[in-house]
Amino acid sequence: MPILKSLGVADAKVPRAGTLPRRSARNPFEDVPGLEEEEPGRLGTLPNGASCGRRATLEKLVGLAPFRLAWPPGRRAGGGSHGQPRSFLGRVLPPGIRRSSADFGLLARLQGARGQGDEEAGEAARRLTFLRLGRGPKPRRASLAERVVPAGEAAPEPPPKAREPPKLKEPLSVLEILSLIQQRELARADEHILELEAEELASSGGAPGPPQAEGAGGGRRARDVALLYEALQRELWALVRETLAGPGPGAGAGAGAVAQLGQVLLQEEAADGRRGPGAARRLRARWAEAVARAARERLEAAAPGAPGGLAAQLEALRARLLEDMGVVRGRLAPAYPAGLGAFGVYLRGYHRALAEWLGAAARRRLPLADRYALLHWHHQVYPREVLGLVDMVALENGELGPLLSPGTVRGLEDECVTDVKAQTRAALLRALQEDEEHWGSPEDLPSTLAQDVCELLEEHTERAPRISQEFGERMAHCCLGGLAEFLQSFQQRVERFHESPGARELPPDTYISRTIGLVNCGPPLRALAERLARVGPPESEPAREAAASALDRVTRLCHRVLADLLFQELQPYFCKLMRRKWLSSTEALDGIVATLGAQALALRRMQDEPYQELVAELHRRALVEYVRPLFRGRLRCGSRTRSRVAGRLREDAAQLQRLFRRLESQASWLDAVVPHLAEVLQLEDTPSIQVEVGVLVRDYPDIRRKHVAALLDVRGLRSTAARQEILAVARDLELCEGEALAPPRDRAFFADIPVPRPPFCLGLPLLGRFPFLGLPRPRLACLPRLRPPPPPPSRARAQR
Repeated sequence: MPILKSLGVADAKVPRAGTLPRRSARNPFEDVPGLEEEEPGRLGTLPNGASCGRRATLEKLVGLAPFRLAWPPGRRAGGGSHGQPRSFLGRVLPPGIRRSSADFGLLARLQGARGQGDEEAGEAARRLTFLRLGRGPKPRRASLAERVVPAGEAAPEPPPKAREPPKLKEPLSVLEILSLIQQRELARADEHILELEAEELASSGGAPGPPQAEGAGGGRRARDVALLYEALQRELWALVRETLAGPGPGAGAGAGAVAQLGQVLLQEEAADGRRGPGAARRLRARWAEAVARAARERLEAAAPGAPGGLAAQLEALRARLLEDMGVVRGRLAPAYPAGLGAFGVYLRGYHRALAEWLGAAARRRLPLADRYALLHWHHQVYPREVLGLVDMVALENGELGPLLSPGTVRGLEDECVTDVKAQTRAALLRALQEDEEHWGSPEDLPSTLAQDVCELLEEHTERAPRISQEFGERMAHCCLGGLAEFLQSFQQRVERFHESPGARELPPDTYISRTIGLVNCGPPLRALAERLARVGPPESEPAREAAASALDRVTRLCHRVLADLLFQELQPYFCKLMRRKWLSSTEALDGIVATLGAQALALRRMQDEPYQELVAELHRRALVEYVRPLFRGRLRCGSRTRSRVAGRLREDAAQLQRLFRRLESQASWLDAVVPHLAEVLQLEDTPSIQVEVGVLVRDYPDIRRKHVAALLDVRGLRSTAARQEILAVARDLELCEGEALAPPRDRAFFADIPVPRPPFCLGLPLLGRFPFLGLPRPRLACLPRLRPPPPPPSRARAQR
């Protein structure tokens, strides 16, 4: 007692051992508050304030408002787990009873009272523990076997235990199921939800359907099922988002949670078959939608607005797609059950989210570079670098659909073509204007016009085919049309430049260099036009022809200008040909060869293709100018001079042939023209001359009888019969060749050699009839042919 007084519990009434009240095995609901007491005050109260003399009845338990206990159909009130009664908030419940959602509010209402009672019970327990420590340890009692069996003898074997009946599975309350969901024990929670749903269906008559309103039969349990399903789905879809974050701290649940998610989907899919089409919850479809939402969030977070524009955003999307699909392939898909096709679901979800992102980007007003980037990513990057790493056989429904609809893609391509047409037209005209400003400058500045034009167009013509073949054809057709329009403008400005008086005032070397620069623009632009025509559709042929025609005109004009300048310098030497001094001196031909060789160094700055054309034209024109004096009748050969003239013609032909071979002329068909003329002059018999004239007419179909007649005049052939026989060969071949087309301009030779009209000869008997003329007969033997009268002056000249 002194010890008790020192502890402040001297006045406490401590019952003795064995006198504490116990719960009756018949009435497990003794401590439930609100029950009536049969004999109040007989046994007093326990330290926790509870009465020892309470007794409950079934009617009072059924009417107990805060619990709303419901007996599950087909079950009876049995013992709790391990034969012990179950309790909730300090109250004992009969076994087999499931608490409903009304317990949620009861938990909150009794929180304060429960805390106060727990403090009083803890104080009393501490005092009793101290009293037991004062009495010492409890003595050990001998077991029944030790009492019966004497010391030193073996104890008999215990009797075999009787087989206990299987224990019934206790249903969990709504709060316990909710606790399982929050603890991510999703498969177990779903099993209990399915049991609760089955109980609700059984209580409502077994007809599946949507949850009924509260107040109707089974409405509260139906509402509990609906609330639990909402909580379950929230956890499921949160788990879908978390698992995509990848491994690491805070990255989400592991493979076990994913496996539980897959198990829930399989359980619900099996339950949907029992529910029927009208009541199916379709969690598998909602799972696919949740995957698509999570993918959309991941993609939007990856490319919120990169500073590099749309191209940088697309690159960020590509990196995020590869990262997430790697996580799905390596960690998530193997954790799902095989029957769900998890990899295909995730791939389709990301594909759908990406399609929405690209569609929203395509609807914005994008610059040309961003449209190119979007189309290239859609056609090339995504199929090759993303889908190319995916096993498409794993998809259940075959291939994925397009990211962008054909109409959207066509609209983006149309906008690109329109912008390219407008931008290139302005850029090409600006480049031409800038280059034209330097044409009249006395400074010899190199031209970069062709390089600038090719770079402007190749930027688009090389980028578009990498997107798609069809888009490349459309872009090539667009650029070829713009190039043809530019070349027509270029041709007009070149013609205007050469016709302007300012061009002739330039220094000769500068003028020649400027003309060569204009010619050098042709080959790269011609090659670009040919390449665009090959890539483009068949409708591109007219544009290619227009571009080639404009370049041909520019090249011919510049070649003619250069050739005219060169032959103006060579004209004094050509005037010395086919004269008597020419037979004994090589001065004229040496001057021609030296001048052509010197000018060839300046012409060699021209590109190969136009240079070959120019040298071939110079070769043709040089030979034309060489034989022109011969057909003019500047020289008449006698029987003793024909051999000298033919030999000199062969020597000059060989020297000119060596010169143009050194200049890399490809016009080898011109090498034989002067030797053939020399043979006609040197041969003596008529049949040989006929054969040589036939070869000449065959190799050079533009030769005419007047050329052959003029050559016979130079030879000095006066025999009318022989002349008629030789001219007949030329006439027959001329008639045969008349049906054929005329040779092309670059293969024409005799067409550029004019021949004077032959004289009109009067017969000697006719002269005898006009003796009054008083002219000697030899002088009147050949008179020049009368020329036709000149045409009357035009009205404009008359007015002048």
